[in-house]
Amino acid sequence: MVGAMFLPAMWAAVIAAATLLACVGAEGEIGVNWGTIASHPLEASVVVKMLKDNGIKKVKLFDLDSVAHLSALSGTGIETIVGVPNYRLQKFATNYDYVKDWVKQNISAYLHEGGVDIKYIAVGNEPFLAAYKGDYVNITFPAMQNVQKALDAAGHGDKVKVTTPLNGDVYQSFSNLPSDGKFRADIYDSMKQIVKFLDEHKSPFMVNIYPFINLYQNPGFPFNYAFLDNDGKVKDSVVDDKGTIYYNVLDAHYDTLTWSLKDMGVNDMKIIIGEVGWPTDGNIYANVTLAKRFYNGLFKRVASNKGTPMRPNEKYEIYLFSFLDEDVKSVDPGNFERHWGIFRYDGTPKFAMDFSGEGVEKMPVAAKGVEYMERKWCVVADNVTDLGGDIQKDVSWACEHSDCTSLGYGCSCNKLDARGNVSYVFNMYYQMQSQNPEACGFGGAAEIVTTNTTVGDCLFPIMIKSEGDASAGPSGSPGASPSDTSKSASERLRIAVAAALVGLVLSSLLAF
Repeated sequence: MVGAMFLPAMWAAVIAAATLLACVGAEGEIGVNWGTIASHPLEASVVVKMLKDNGIKKVKLFDLDSVAHLSALSGTGIETIVGVPNYRLQKFATNYDYVKDWVKQNISAYLHEGGVDIKYIAVGNEPFLAAYKGDYVNITFPAMQNVQKALDAAGHGDKVKVTTPLNGDVYQSFSNLPSDGKFRADIYDSMKQIVKFLDEHKSPFMVNIYPFINLYQNPGFPFNYAFLDNDGKVKDSVVDDKGTIYYNVLDAHYDTLTWSLKDMGVNDMKIIIGEVGWPTDGNIYANVTLAKRFYNGLFKRVASNKGTPMRPNEKYEIYLFSFLDEDVKSVDPGNFERHWGIFRYDGTPKFAMDFSGEGVEKMPVAAKGVEYMERKWCVVADNVTDLGGDIQKDVSWACEHSDCTSLGYGCSCNKLDARGNVSYVFNMYYQMQSQNPEACGFGGAAEIVTTNTTVGDCLFPIMIKSEGDASAGPSGSPGASPSDTSKSASERLRIAVAAALVGLVLSSLLAF
């Protein structure tokens, strides 16, 4: 989710030296992304009830490995974007019969009275991200063509539109000014094919824009420029593009895309922001205070019906990322990746939000009917006094196989003492292993308690019951670790990155 950077000249030089809701005030213009990369995902019926309770009328799905999502959405009238993940692109690009069957089973089967209001099919997810090194460049467009062909054959071509969500790094500006925007040279020809396809089929251009990423990746990025409430009073917090003033990076991104499309001769293509949001943990800039500021500014802007300097009469159509936290997402981009949700893993809202954009904050409606596991936590045993040696190995083992992203510098659990750090790691492993007693062993160094061990803002969670409950792994002995050959590539990546995070925990231990 790396975006192009649009900075005042002073800040560009510094960096060169050193990237909701369908609400009352913005009815129908804001939807949410529903991701499910979680050890214990909420039941689809529970999530759909949350969408309805909060007045959300648009949702974007990333995959259809389970038909539960579409079944739960049936009859709700919620406008739905169905996703095709990147790992399917090769087959979608080369096997039309497979795509035709996929459309029959996952699209046609739900396009009936009382079915699902499927508006778009999103082919791939940021497939041209520079970090992928061109893996999907030559197969994304053929995959889109096959989906369109299958939709046409099924009689849905006019109702369901095909697009592909692209990252903000597909366009660039050599001057950091929106008016110099052009699509990246290495993908220019592919983008020309896609833009022509979208234009011919009257499909929208979908782009993911993350002001947080600009702030996270660049120490010199002007802080206020990341937010839509920036008034420009802080020096160098605005961009002057030949007399056109930009007060925030979201507008600058949007108009750089607009100029990039103009460069290809397309002036009026609809633009949808497929992902935009602010994480609440995992980084010093990822917290509730800044998330509230970002969302309140965003909602106020959408409610105002105000466009960008290049498209003043075109208001934002946005899908918030994300609806729920996902505790097994890859943390390769950063530890904040598991904390994008406006709701926690269990459907609990994190903070009051001004959905209307009219200055009225209220708590979103929480998930209903969620079943929790027993009120039990796994912590360091009282009789353990030596927190070095084997304990460090146990912490490393548990952290690699759970989620320790809240323990980093500036994060919600950063202020725990040494015992608190170890207990947090032990409990996360225990909960993510569905409270299996064997997951609270660690050679006798851990014990199960029934007293809530939450410390201040640092939540020691109790896991929810779910059809996706993780099977319990081996107990706390690092020597019992299964070989990496038994894991998927994404899991190996997740573990490798989590292992690096363990260093933060161990450093904290040694500090006491």
